[in-house]
Amino acid sequence: MVNTVRYARVFGGAVAILVGVSGCAGSAEPCAGVGVVTQVGVFFAQDGYDGLAGASVRLCAHGRCVKDRIPAEDVTSVNLPLPDGIGPDLGTVRFRVTRKGSTKPFIDASTDKRLSHQSDGCGGGAYNGALAFTKEGGLTATVPKSVSDAWIKQVRTAASRRA
Repeated sequence: MVNTVRYARVFGGAVAILVGVSGCAGSAEPCAGVGVVTQVGVFFAQDGYDGLAGASVRLCAHGRCVKDRIPAEDVTSVNLPLPDGIGPDLGTVRFRVTRKGSTKPFIDASTDKRLSHQSDGCGGGAYNGALAFTKEGGLTATVPKSVSDAWIKQVRTAASRRA
């Protein structure tokens, strides 16, 4: 159930962003300003790690943190909402993973991240950004194509199972 909600939220948010950007910008109709969220997220590619289902994941930036459990999946997305009005200079993002039953993180990585402005196509928008963590590359301020492709495939596969 948690995975279903997570996939629906992520997929729904992506659709809302696409509709907001494409629908409002080209329309003569009044704009609803739908779609963009101020946040930072990490795509965690679990390839090369065993037994992470149920592990704790913590993402911190701009004096805020979010904590969650890792589901049994190939790529996990962890998102941290940020305050509206934040600018592009986010600063340091810290990503930690602690195995179930342990108190010490076995992954503890940080990097600086600059956010990008995403327009809602209606005169507004928000700053957001994505990072990735892979066993080979550690925490990177950009998402490699292989990780984003794996994430998209995972979301589509989950959606087709429910259809």
